[in-house]
Amino acid sequence: MPDLSHGTADDAAAVNAIRSSVMRLSRRLKRQRVDESLSPTEMSVLGTLALCGSATPGELARKEHVQPPSMTRIVALLEAKGLVRLEPHPDDRRQKVVSPTEQAETMLEDARRKRNAWLASLAEGLDEDEWAVLRAAAPVLEKLAHL
Repeated sequence: MPDLSHGTADDAAAVNAIRSSVMRLSRRLKRQRVDESLSPTEMSVLGTLALCGSATPGELARKEHVQPPSMTRIVALLEAKGLVRLEPHPDDRRQKVVSPTEQAETMLEDARRKRNAWLASLAEGLDEDEWAVLRAAAPVLEKLAHL
């Protein structure tokens, strides 16, 4: 594993370029929204539920890096919009389990399809070598996103 804390100037420049380009690309992707009625945080919570499955509000708060009271408000908003349902926890009746509704799953799929199409149209501007590098980098970027 590389120790980049004492890396070369080239390493520092690469880290800076990756950070900057990922942030810019992320902002552009976020603008490719299907449903403007949801905040980015609400969409993120729905995405987490789709990826990780049902969860308690506390688990969602940890995964989303927000305080539990904030997640309670977000879940209430999503429930009011018909995008999540709350059910009793199977082992702890004091807890609730949050699950996405079919409406949420459809909305997420539409958003995913729109963003994928937008990103694919950008990728058409790459040559074969650039596309090969990007395809090879995808698993590494995924790993970084989950470290």
